[in-house]
Amino acid sequence: MERTNYSSDTDWEENVGYSRAVRTGDTVRVAGTTATDEDGDIVDGGMYSQCRKTLENIEDALENSGSGIEDVVRTRIYVTDVDELEGIAEAHSEFFDDVRPATTLVEVARLADHDMMVEIDVTAVDTS
Repeated sequence: MERTNYSSDTDWEENVGYSRAVRTGDTVRVAGTTATDEDGDIVDGGMYSQCRKTLENIEDALENSGSGIEDVVRTRIYVTDVDELEGIAEAHSEFFDDVRPATTLVEVARLADHDMMVEIDVTAVDTS
């Protein structure tokens, strides 16, 4: 089966040795993604804003790999404060309300940067 790696050209990918997304056959796996802007800075605005920006970054990675939000079958959400569930759920629902992927939400002690509040990875299967 052919494997194609996709990069978003961040320093993280090169320094750690991973790809933003990997396609094998009809499946795309998007690596843990955070709320960084085009300059690599973490967005401000709380959990909702970080979730929304993270999901926008995932959407870009999916499109870059020839897939889309509608193909997502699995999301894994890692947050530093599960008490912020309302903002997490609101952002997730804006992207996946009609898609309804299997989803896991886990609270973690911290992420790679102290200002990061959320990290999400997804799996998509192209059924077209």
